[in-house]
Formats: sequence, C-alpha cells, structure tokens
Amino acid sequence: MDGFIGRQAERREFAELLKKKTASLVTCQGRRRIGKSRLIEECATDAAHFLSFIGLPPREGITRQEQLDAFATHLAKQTPSPQVPLGDWPTAFQLLASQLPAKGSVVVLFDEISWMAIGDKDFAGHLKTAWDQLFSKRPGLILVLCGSVSSWIEENILNNTGFVGRCSWQFHLKPLPLTECAAFWGKRSARVATAEKWRMLAVTGGVPGYLEQLMTTRGAEENIERLCFNQGGMLFHEFERIFHDIFTRRAATCREIVRTLVSGPKSLQQVGKALQRERGGSLGDSLADLELAGFIRKERYFDPATGKTRPRDHHYRIADNYLRFYLKYIEPAKERVTKGLYQRTPLETLEAWDAIMGLQFETLVLDSLDLVFDRLGLKNRTVLNAGPYAQGKTLRQQACQIDLMIRTRQAIYVAELKFRRHIGLEVIDEVREKVARLKLPKSQSVRTVLIHTGELDPAIEASDYFDHLINADDWIAG
Repeated sequence: MDGFIGRQAERREFAELLKKKTASLVTCQGRRRIGKSRLIEECATDAAHFLSFIGLPPREGITRQEQLDAFATHLAKQTPSPQVPLGDWPTAFQLLASQLPAKGSVVVLFDEISWMAIGDKDFAGHLKTAWDQLFSKRPGLILVLCGSVSSWIEENILNNTGFVGRCSWQFHLKPLPLTECAAFWGKRSARVATAEKWRMLAVTGGVPGYLEQLMTTRGAEENIERLCFNQGGMLFHEFERIFHDIFTRRAATCREIVRTLVSGPKSLQQVGKALQRERGGSLGDSLADLELAGFIRKERYFDPATGKTRPRDHHYRIADNYLRFYLKYIEPAKERVTKGLYQRTPLETLEAWDAIMGLQFETLVLDSLDLVFDRLGLKNRTVLNAGPYAQGKTLRQQACQIDLMIRTRQAIYVAELKFRRHIGLEVIDEVREKVARLKLPKSQSVRTVLIHTGELDPAIEASDYFDHLINADDWIAG
C-alpha cells in the first residue's frame, strides 16, 4: 500500500476552504481509527503552515493543568515560542494566536478536543471567545476541531448557541466504500481472491486504521489470527480502548447495548427489555452516543407507498463490523488466548459464521450505497428513500423484511443481499414471496435486485426474474 487512500470528496472540500481569504472553523468527527487526523494532515500539505495539538487520553485523576502543559509542549515544539507555564485556556489560546505565521495559509488542528477540555467545564466558552476575538481575525486560517467523541462536538460546538453561524464546514467521516478498500492490498490486489478480501472486510469493515494493519504477503486467516487472536494484536484490545476513550461514564451501558444487537437489529423496546431498562434517560442517551460515534445505525423504516417515515417504527443495528466480530468471536476466546490455549480455527467453522457474515455483508453494502445507485442507473436521478425495510403483521398484511429497499419517483427497488459460496434458485422464491407480501399501490412498479457475492446458479440469470444482478465482487476485485 502506497500513499493516502480515498476521501477524494473531503479533500476537494478542504481545498476549497484553503482558497478562502477569511478564516474558517471546521469540525471533523468519526469513530476511532477512521482516519480523521490523517485526513487533516494530508489536506494540510497544501497549506503554507500546519500546527497540530492533541489532548491527553482520559484517565483517572487527569487534570486541566496536565492538558495545558501538554498544549504548551506542542506549541513550543512547533513555533519560536519557548515553553512557558500556562495557567488557563484563554492564556493558551492568546499565546497560540500570537505565534501564528504572519503570512500564508495555516491549518491548526485541535485533535481529540474533548480530551483537551477535561477538567474545564468552560473550555468551549473560552474557545468561542478565542475564535471571535483572535483566530477569526487571521485571514487564511483553518481551525479544525477534531474528535472521536462526536457527542461532545455536537453538544459543545455544533448545537451550542455560542457557535451558531461560525462553523464553515463539518466533516463526518464514515467507513471507506468497498471500491476504495481494495487499494489496501496494494499492487497485490489483483492477485488476491475476492473471498479472501471479504473475510478481512468482515472483521475490519472499511476502517482505514484497521486495514493499514494488513500484511499483504499473508492470507486473511493469518492476518485475522495475528490481529484478533493474539495478545499483541491491535484488534484483541481495541474494544476496551474504544469504550474507555469515547464513552467513559456511559461505557458499561454502551457495551451492553451493542451486545444485545450482535444477532441482528432490535427496536428500542426490545433493547430496553433485554437490558431491563426504561426507554428514556441514560438508555436513550447511550443509544444516541453510539449512533453519533458511528457504531450503531438507527434504521427509520419508511412507508414504500408514501415515503413517510414512521416515527416510532425504527430499529437499531450494529453499523460496525469490528464490534460485531469482537463480541461474537474475540471476546469469548480472550481467556484462552491469554492463557496460551487458543488453537487456530478456520473462520468458516466458527459458530453461526454464515449468519454473521450475512450481517457483515449487509453493513458493507449499506456503507456503499452510491455504488448500488450507480449499478442501478440511479446515480444522477432522485432517490427519495433507501434503507432496510420491515413490514409488521396485521389483519390485512403479512410480515415482510427487505434487506434494502430503494424508492424513486418511478419505482420501488427490492434488493436481496446474499453472502454465500453458492446461491441457488430458492432465492427467486424468497424474493417473490417478499414482493407478494408488500403492501403497495397498484400504480407503483417494483424492480427486483440481487446483490451477491458467491457463485450464482446459472438458472437464476436464465429465469430473467431479477431486473438487476449485481456481483459485489466487482467492487473489491482491485
């Protein structure tokens, strides 16, 4: 793997900000290891100057003064200013402003900003004052507020009335689409079987920080064993680090929530029942934090006839492949790994592997909807709704679950997602039954879609039942 991979749209947007004559305040959010800092560093190569500051990770007893001391150290290393004691954040920001280069574009990154704020409940207020009185006066400055704790940025910056109208742009980084993931295999990509790539993506998703750990000279089984089932592997310890660094006080509740979602989506009522918790309060806050962080997705089912969402009819699902793989396979093996008793096991023989792989495949496809729209010829047409769909059983209708439903002005696309070695003719009967159960106006056309990886029975194409057959292997072939 060579160079920086992906994020072309974000890089173009940042390049436009660099052309501005005035100062810009920018936020950058996303889960741990998604590449936030790396993106800003890459974009800043086009600026004349770049300064970077990062907060100290949370730990018991950490103080505001320790964060200020770390800031002072970063400042002294990057500017002519000697390291001096800083007693408060207004003084720190004033000193930074005085050390900014007089000419040329400059990018200033405040990384893991929620950590910088530890111990000072007025940090956001001090930052707002510094922006208004100091940083906004410097032409060509881009101040980037970056962090894995998206809820802190939402509460203290984006939804803070003091910052209204001040943010020039918001970057919210999601996993890379499938076509960009293939680049992590570098020059060897074309020689690596798609089945091997799918196994790796089933564990990592499109998270750049995980895919960067890939050793391309080794197969998926070896890479997964090295990263997941070895005491020294990054993904062996990653789960606890995520919840300690991001969710802190709500870590225990957030852990239990994702555990309830491992086997598939659940409604708020089902999550509450599983945890024996009331719907509101801390449960709702924890669900919101997990969603903002990108670890779960709130699926708002829409009426295929009208497109209207049903406010109370939504489900939560894990939107992060690593979390599901960890909870299903790594966590139960942790004690054996620690004691040196773990024996290598072929992935396909792991408990419920096919079912979990189906869920992992769905997550990868839902993170790459633009690729689906392109293959359906919808890239330059209006898509009104898109997402999983579930229809409950009533006296007038039967239950129905659709992996992916897409609604346009002209038609409803019913997409079945299949991750199997061999896909037989029974898939036609499955989709035909789902379409028959759908409650739709007679004036609405239905287009059937099969998005798959694995070998198709030749009779499927010969049957001419599906309007679109999409082989997802094409996206990662490389």
